[in-house]
Amino acid sequence: MALRTKTPWWGVVLDAPDVPALADFYARLLGWQVFNQDATWAALAPAKDAGYYIGIQHEPLYVRPVWPATEGHQQISMHLDIEVEDLASAVDYAISVGAELAQYQPQESVRVLLDPVGHPFCLYLDPDTV
Repeated sequence: MALRTKTPWWGVVLDAPDVPALADFYARLLGWQVFNQDATWAALAPAKDAGYYIGIQHEPLYVRPVWPATEGHQQISMHLDIEVEDLASAVDYAISVGAELAQYQPQESVRVLLDPVGHPFCLYLDPDTV
């Protein structure tokens, strides 16, 4: 048995202290549109009928996570993986729209970056082409 959903629409939701700012970052990074935005919520998708989205929800007690995990500090609970065609160009672009390159990089074909509020995300090359 599987969940019976009303529509084939799914997504992940990131907490943030400033919803519009983080929504703007991901819209620029991914070239997606922002839907249903206010001070407490935003949804981003490539199109209204895409069927998937990234949600941003307001969290007034948000604490920036550290990566890699460090004992006694806020840890990440998830991260986004984004496959790209050209890793160097994708990293440069992500930095130009507000991302930060993480200090620790565990793999050659993956780059870990941090969004403006510290959520890690990975840009990576297709493992079959590396």
